[in-house]
Amino acid sequence: MTQVEQPLTEAGIKVRQVNHYQFSWVAGDPGQRGTFTLQLVLDEGAGEEVLTVDADDADVLKDLLERTQTVQYDVPRHTLMFRVKPAGS
Repeated sequence: MTQVEQPLTEAGIKVRQVNHYQFSWVAGDPGQRGTFTLQLVLDEGAGEEVLTVDADDADVLKDLLERTQTVQYDVPRHTLMFRVKPAGS
């Protein structure tokens, strides 16, 4: 019997486009540093990811997100990809 591939499901999508982002800061215990988080809205709300970042990374990521038109996020690898361009461009 011939094996027929199943249709692509939401779980099968590995790379998504970042449409919106939001930085947040949560206070730590007294005398302790706070925590920055970066929330990513992926594919117009089809997915969401929340990353914990330090202050230096938050500063760099903010600059990259502000200056880059197309940003992709590789979900299983937890990797942001900036300036994604089509082949041949």
